[in-house]
Amino acid sequence: MSEPQVAGPLAGITVLDLSRVLAGPWCSQVLGDLGADVIKVEQPGQGDDTRKWGPPFLDDGSRDAAYYLCANRNKRSVAIDMAEPAGAELIRRFAAQADVVIENFRVGGLAKYGLDFESLREVKPDLIYLSITGFGQTGPLRNNGGYDFLVQGMSGLMSVTGLPDGEPGGGPMKVGIPISDLTTGLYAAISVLAALNHRHATGEGQRIDLALLDTQVALLANQASNWMNGGMVPRRMGNQHPNTVPYQDFACSDGSVLVALGNDRQFRAFTALIGLPDLADDERFAISAGRSVNRDALLAQLRPAIARWKSAELIAVMEAAGLPGGKVNEIPEVLDHPQIEARGLVHEMARSDGTPVKVLGFPARLSASPATYRHAPPRSGEDTVAVLSERLGLGKDEIERLLAAGVIAETL
Repeated sequence: MSEPQVAGPLAGITVLDLSRVLAGPWCSQVLGDLGADVIKVEQPGQGDDTRKWGPPFLDDGSRDAAYYLCANRNKRSVAIDMAEPAGAELIRRFAAQADVVIENFRVGGLAKYGLDFESLREVKPDLIYLSITGFGQTGPLRNNGGYDFLVQGMSGLMSVTGLPDGEPGGGPMKVGIPISDLTTGLYAAISVLAALNHRHATGEGQRIDLALLDTQVALLANQASNWMNGGMVPRRMGNQHPNTVPYQDFACSDGSVLVALGNDRQFRAFTALIGLPDLADDERFAISAGRSVNRDALLAQLRPAIARWKSAELIAVMEAAGLPGGKVNEIPEVLDHPQIEARGLVHEMARSDGTPVKVLGFPARLSASPATYRHAPPRSGEDTVAVLSERLGLGKDEIERLLAAGVIAETL
């Protein structure tokens, strides 16, 4: 007999998710992993845009894209047309029971349906209402649409990502995952948790205004600080680090190796390991600041010494010496890695029709209230009837009338 699942730390919290694509759904998936009951509202006949963002697609009746599956577990999907007055009223009734509403429509886009913060606060005064937009609710760009790729460029991230200008392949480069969307989703979840704690202490709900551009600028971290506090304009440096040297990839005789040395002790041990112990006593390289200033001179000596090694052998001796080094894994390699298996990061779930789906789990391990995996990413509208009956008490005749009128829909 299987052990009963521990209720997540957000058990009892209801999230009404009006968002689509990635930043909002990523936030609601985090909340769902932690135990919240997430009701995902989708447009009848359309569904979340990412359901069509393939190939690859699931080989089942839904033909949902793999992209959609990455951000929508632990949710129940209801298909409601909010453009219909009866549909907007259903969503208002859901909001009256919800703790959190998440939306990522353009600024003011939900007001015409009576689903904006001011309208919903009238039916639920302690509601936490999260709005995610490209540029926020204020400022000269507030009415512009925001997309991850655009924000990566506008935020300055692409100015420090990629090979330097003048080198083959040099120029601005986006990150290989939609990092602005994902980090906005994480900041959104953090903000919701903070607002829930504030409500617990005061009984007061609030509006959360979160922008992709603000999030990505906040994540410039050391690069922005180098400019603000040191006057250094960050530039694209490929895989090199702007402050710490050596912290990059090096060519070996049969491939490449990653070397990430963060302090003087590690540098001394590494130079001894590769047969260049005198480098650590050279006044140009003995301390981190010197290595950064004299980067080119140091690399001119390290590169030929490292090139004599086979990559696996160098990684092995670095590991034995407790020095941080490794290789660049491809996605299949990392997902099959013994460390990832030991951490239990890959989970297999089954959709309502039995179709298996693999997902990457919640990375934090909470000893008393761990993340749970209760619902595989749903088909669009598959929970419409059940949720309307359970949450709003709608009877069979009323549900059939709404289905016939196109206000709601079942599974696509």
